[in-house]
Order: sequence, then C-alpha cells, then structure tokens
Amino acid sequence: MERVEVIRLMEKQGLVPLFYNSDLELCKNVIKACYDGGARLLEFTNRGVFAHEVFSALSKYVKSDLKGMALGVGSVPDAATAALFIQCGADFVVTPSMREDVAVVCNRRKILWAPGCATLTEIGKAEELGCEIVKLFPGSVYGPKFIKSVRAPQPWTKIMPTGGVSLEKENLESWFDAGACCVGMGSKLITKDIISNKNFEELTQNVRKALELIASLRA
Repeated sequence: MERVEVIRLMEKQGLVPLFYNSDLELCKNVIKACYDGGARLLEFTNRGVFAHEVFSALSKYVKSDLKGMALGVGSVPDAATAALFIQCGADFVVTPSMREDVAVVCNRRKILWAPGCATLTEIGKAEELGCEIVKLFPGSVYGPKFIKSVRAPQPWTKIMPTGGVSLEKENLESWFDAGACCVGMGSKLITKDIISNKNFEELTQNVRKALELIASLRA
C-alpha cells in the first residue's frame, strides 16, 4: 500500500490497533476480528524472537484475504530491522524513538515512517526527515496537553499518541480535542481476557465501538 494511502487511512479512521503474539493463527484471528469491526490498519509490534517470520506469513494472509487492510510493524529499533520487515511486506514502520537511519530506509522505499518523539526538537527533526505522522510515546506520560501545546505553534504537525489510550469516551475525547490525528491502542482494545478466551467477537465489538466513538467525537 502506498504511503499516501496509509496516511489517509490513519487520518480517516483515527485508530491503529497494536498487537503481538508468536502464534500465527491467533494473530490471524485478531486481525480478522479487527477487520470485521471496521479497522483497516494494524501495527504488529516486533517484540519476540522470529517475529519477522510470523509477520511475513501474516502479511501474506492480509494481502490475500483482507483487502484494503494496511499491516505495519512497530517497535523497530534500527534500519536493518526496518529493511527486514519492509521486505516481509510492511505497509508502515513505527519506531519507539527518533531514528534517522530508519527514516532513510523507509523514504528510499516510500514507506510511511512514524517515529516516537517527545520534544519539539525531535518532532522538528523527524518532519525534516519526511515524517508525516509523529508517534507520541509513551502517551500516558505526556498526556493530551502536550499535543495541544505542540500544535499551537505547529498546527501542521500530526501526532498519534500510543500508550495511555483507552476505549472510554472521556479518554478518547481528551486526545482528539487536543488535536490528535489518530491514536494507537493495544491492551485496552485487544485485552488479555479476549486473547485468553479467544473471544474474537468481543474484539470486533470493541473495534467497532472505538471507531464509532472516534467518528462521533470528530463530527
């Protein structure tokens, strides 16, 4: 999927589910449940040994069975890892910190790159390197006020908080009122109970609820 398409999806949907598991079939069920709930983005977090092998198989499944779904990779620490996952089919790359080497690799392949930034200096540098959407991480530490403060002098900056985002209306409202472009949501959306009980229908309902709530907050 082209970088521009991914950017538009993030802005339109306002939600990027985050998930990792070493079980491929479980990952397939999770992403299918998110897809059935209306999500067209998912960030697979690179947090385990041989994660790229799971991602590669999941990417093939998405491209074959879930049309219009963008599958990205998160927790990418360096350029080599970014290149590996891009070769495995990543539609976007998310890093926990501002990494110029990752920017170079992603820009060369015209892949969306969302770096974790926590200061105006980091955000400015990321945007100079071609970043369209900045990840605020950990969002729970900085909070919605950080986004509002950044966008006062830089209204063009698009920020995606990750960490500290939940399904509650008050929580989502605080982020989007502050000017968040979209939000990343992991365990508050794809809960431990859902995974343990394999209650994928509940996940579909969670995703649908989140998307509807985000849409109403933006109306």
